[in-house]
Amino acid sequence: MTSRLSALIAAMFTIVASVQCLRADSPALDRVKLPPGFSITLYASGVTNARGMVLGEKGTLFVGSRKEGRVYAVVDENGDHRAERVYTVAKGLDMPVGVAYRNGSLYVSAVDRILRFDEIEQHLSDPPAPAVITDRLPKDHHHGWKYLAFGPDGKLYVAVGVPCNICEVDYARHGHIARMNPDGSGYEVVARGIRNSVGFDWDPSTKQLWFTDNGRDWLGDDQPPDELNHAPSDGLHFGYPYCHGNALTDPEFGKQHPCSEFRAPVLELGPHVASLGMRFYSGSMFPPDYRGRIFIAEHGSWNRSKKIGYRISLATPEKGGQWRYSTFAEGWLQGEQPWGRPVDILQMPDGALLISDDEAGVIYRITYHKK
Repeated sequence: MTSRLSALIAAMFTIVASVQCLRADSPALDRVKLPPGFSITLYASGVTNARGMVLGEKGTLFVGSRKEGRVYAVVDENGDHRAERVYTVAKGLDMPVGVAYRNGSLYVSAVDRILRFDEIEQHLSDPPAPAVITDRLPKDHHHGWKYLAFGPDGKLYVAVGVPCNICEVDYARHGHIARMNPDGSGYEVVARGIRNSVGFDWDPSTKQLWFTDNGRDWLGDDQPPDELNHAPSDGLHFGYPYCHGNALTDPEFGKQHPCSEFRAPVLELGPHVASLGMRFYSGSMFPPDYRGRIFIAEHGSWNRSKKIGYRISLATPEKGGQWRYSTFAEGWLQGEQPWGRPVDILQMPDGALLISDDEAGVIYRITYHKK
């Protein structure tokens, strides 16, 4: 048997295995409950430990990972809203969770480094060696994975978590969201007192920053809450480690500063739900009243006797500046057994939402059709 024929046979088995994986995963989607008119389908499988997502100019979906050290390029070649190819464009990286895209280049976080892959959509099968944008971020692995996104100001934003469950930190190094120029220069902290944010977005109307934050552990099942925060200006302090949620004083550090000194969250989320990716909805596919709402991926609890989260929640603005917290999609948790864990949310040009799932290693697509 020639080597070429062996390669062809191996490729055939790979394709068959991929199809079988899709068929095996599809029935589980029947467990996901959505509001009337909404549906969920499998956009891509074989995206092991799928985490942060960003879309390239040519429609390539780039996906980071935490445990695999890989960055994927997911391609829907025929426009049927189902990816046919998954490329590995980087491997051997240190928790490359965060991905961002600008002017043909892919930016990837790798704990203490941010890398840039130029002209990446022209080189999915032969990716270029990356340029190092910065290698001066903290090297800690505890909350060391870093979310990335370009803001409306054209600057690259990065979230830097704290290297502990609860501790005092130097906010110049940890516990903040910062921004920098695309070449890595001009690093500046824009928000601090943040335990671990793994998702942020900007209000399309005001261009102001919003972000999720994970609450501390070991204060019991029902406290503290995770948070949805709003930073209308630079330099605000959001309370960590002294205050959690609206007014929960930390038992170890809270005596040093009252909660009144800090910016309170817009919305208290569920305790230990592990709120990660978030997106303002600005598309036209969903009903008009969804525009301006925030979708939040809740990865799911571990520090709790009864699991919660494992769902997509919704933050809805109401009169008087208040926000309402509700569940949009659930079913990844069956009893105490999760079969999937939502991580990040991405709005597609047609208004559909993509959801990454690092437990199942897949990307979902949520759409709406009037009945």
